[in-house]
Amino acid sequence: MAIQIGVTGWGDHASLYSHQTKGNEKLSEYASHFPVVEVDTAFYAIQPQSHYEKWIKQTPESFRFVIKAFSHLTGHDRQERTKQEAKELMKQYEESIQPAWEKGKINALLFQFPPWFDVKKQNIQKLRFIREWLSDYPLALEFRNQSWFQPQYKDQTLSFMKDQQWIHTICDEPQAGEGSVPRVLEPTHPTKSLVRFHGRNIHGWNKNGREDWRKVRFLYRYNEEELREWAERIHELKKQTPEITLLFNNNSGGDAADNAKQMQDILGVTYDDLNPRQMDLFQF
Repeated sequence: MAIQIGVTGWGDHASLYSHQTKGNEKLSEYASHFPVVEVDTAFYAIQPQSHYEKWIKQTPESFRFVIKAFSHLTGHDRQERTKQEAKELMKQYEESIQPAWEKGKINALLFQFPPWFDVKKQNIQKLRFIREWLSDYPLALEFRNQSWFQPQYKDQTLSFMKDQQWIHTICDEPQAGEGSVPRVLEPTHPTKSLVRFHGRNIHGWNKNGREDWRKVRFLYRYNEEELREWAERIHELKKQTPEITLLFNNNSGGDAADNAKQMQDILGVTYDDLNPRQMDLFQF
């Protein structure tokens, strides 16, 4: 599947579900629309294997998961850990995802680092350790600090990612200072690239004094012109990377699923092996 399109999570996309769809039925219904999803719950807690086993049963054989790394592994909790403590935590995370890995349903493990994860030897070494500890897995890397792509470091960053076979997570996001990254359209993995669409809400991206800052951070709806511009970029990326995954994360206002559907239409992408679409009883 050359281009896979999906969204972040499957619970909060009202346009995909009827009012009769129960919470525990949403993933199955989601998989009738898209072939891939980002498991964002894995960022907040290491999920039990039973969750992955359930999700596997609810999705078709070809369906894939982009599983976010646990936030404590990426340093979002700001806690200092010894190398051994970090390795043990990584082992817990690795064990949790085994049902999906054994069934071949992992598209990538996504390591999204916090805005304070900047260019320095300690952080580069951390990336080396992660790549070593998870050597068998496809790992995607997303920065939230622009220092990695400043002119004096950009080429070194990309060379390092290629050498370590990190999948480059290319971002479309507001250019809102140090805690955001520019659009860098360069694959770094032999076969995979990941593009995440965060929207362009520059006023909501960073803390701005609003109590509901996190709720409105991804409040943005891409217009057709913006999506068509991205479609041209995707065609260019396809010349350099066999498999591209597009994930829409602009869902503070419920826009992600609609934009993902629009992108499918613009790119002319169809999927034949999704779950059967549920029909309303009296739909004609």
